[in-house]
Amino acid sequence: MATGDKTERTYDVVLYGATGFVGVLIAEYLAAHAPKGLRWALAGRSTPKLERLRERLAGIDPELAELPVLRAEADDPAALAELARHARVVATTVGPYISYGQELVAACAEAGTDYLDLTGEPEFIDLTYVRHDARARETGARLVHSCGFDSIPHDLGVQFTVQQLPEGVPLRVDGFVRSNATFSGGTLASALTVMSRGRQALAAAQERKHHQPRLVGRRAYAPLSVPRYGKEVGAWALPLPTIDPQIVQRSARDLERYGPDFRYRHYAAVKHLPVALGGAAAAGALVTAAQLPPARRWLSDRLKPGEGPSEERRAKSWFSVRFVGDGGGRRVYTEVAGGDPGYGETAKMFAESALCLAFDSLPETSGQVTTAVAMGDALRERLQAAGITFRVAATRTG
Repeated sequence: MATGDKTERTYDVVLYGATGFVGVLIAEYLAAHAPKGLRWALAGRSTPKLERLRERLAGIDPELAELPVLRAEADDPAALAELARHARVVATTVGPYISYGQELVAACAEAGTDYLDLTGEPEFIDLTYVRHDARARETGARLVHSCGFDSIPHDLGVQFTVQQLPEGVPLRVDGFVRSNATFSGGTLASALTVMSRGRQALAAAQERKHHQPRLVGRRAYAPLSVPRYGKEVGAWALPLPTIDPQIVQRSARDLERYGPDFRYRHYAAVKHLPVALGGAAAAGALVTAAQLPPARRWLSDRLKPGEGPSEERRAKSWFSVRFVGDGGGRRVYTEVAGGDPGYGETAKMFAESALCLAFDSLPETSGQVTTAVAMGDALRERLQAAGITFRVAATRTG
């Protein structure tokens, strides 16, 4: 059973990891855009850093001079349980999540508290499902992973594309990602962790299969394709082995609207072949280096957690994800687009996801769920109002 009325709790939203590079951007977004009367708090392991951030936020909104700050270490179950019991939604930026996320998600599942993160780590998501999905279903907690550029534009973009196609027929959707953005030290640390833990990730995926119910009478899959020239977008299409296709596949499993036989493929779109070949070679070299501890440490030292692109660089960054959907004799071209994906727009997506869970009228869901399943159209409407574009570019029939 759900653990009581969450509106009785002290805080609507607790932002955990608020003083990190992305955490600060999220806190600033909430300070500037949150509705009046939002009961929220900053949380992390350093009270002085949280207090300095609070002073910074008070420059945006003087009423935040008394914003609560909550100290809790990522490996302190008692402190995290106390934090979760007092919050309706806990939104955490503290990664790599496989190292620092287990205790917090366990506390939220136990307390019936909605949980959001920014993870792109398949191993962490699979272990969370195995260990905490059942308890979260009992308490009414919604455990929603990947609430930033991984994987909201792709998850909600595919859902938006599916809504433009006929119902009850096999559907095929391909996504093509383009961006000019750079990344932070925290993102690099998480990526290197994922690349170095292939064996553990495979074991976690196998364990999930033993616990997850089989899909009966329907099919939803997201195969890793081969490089090709995408005539439909006029660019070379390189398979992207990110978390995004897995998230889309899980949405398709849970939502009948995706039809009886659904396939999604995920690509990076690169205009020029030499650039595509160079990018593939660099990605392969990075994966190889991540397997060697000395090389991994050297790479980590190049950009440390807490460091990231400047405000000027972020202002020039953009992303576009174009989708091509086919089904029932209809083809549709859609696009999700916005500014700096890894930081400015991720902060927006994450903050609006927390507000959506806290305040919007949403489907009755619990356990580990995706953004499309938990929030869907309500979150898309929030993001559109905040400046992220979802559009139908063209449709064809026959």
